[in-house]
Amino acid sequence: MLIIGIDPGISGSLCFFKDGKILDLVEMPNMPEGKKNKRQVNGAQIYNEISSRIDGLNREEIKIVIEQVSAMPGQGVTSMFNFGQSFGVIKGICSAMQLSMYFVRPAKWKKYFNLINSQKDASRTKAIEIFPYISTQLSRKKDANKADAILIASFFYETYRLEE
Repeated sequence: MLIIGIDPGISGSLCFFKDGKILDLVEMPNMPEGKKNKRQVNGAQIYNEISSRIDGLNREEIKIVIEQVSAMPGQGVTSMFNFGQSFGVIKGICSAMQLSMYFVRPAKWKKYFNLINSQKDASRTKAIEIFPYISTQLSRKKDANKADAILIASFFYETYRLEE
């Protein structure tokens, strides 16, 4: 089973995960939008990143696990709209590719890894602790989004197997 853990959003990531191992990590593809140096997710590139890694695989063996995001207090209307738009683009791509999607709330996977009420960077530390071979790809503070994608995929792998 190939699990693709996705931390949605402009600065999110995709983690390709199989048999308890990280196969690949990709920063969320994005591109310029308009004149004000704004960014948006690049749907075509997301499609390419996923399709190049699933080519020849049985679609039933692929599980897309997306962090279930929602509005957060204190975030501006525009940023929340953009965040929701990114989430929708990812859902649309996966639907069009006929891939099974699962959604996990941040509180659920963070509780599993004892990360509730911790700093954003704690997920990076936890991912390095569990998967030390990936530490070079998580060396910067901004790599916390990659760590989130890893932990989302790992959470699904561990809890999904328990249900089988």
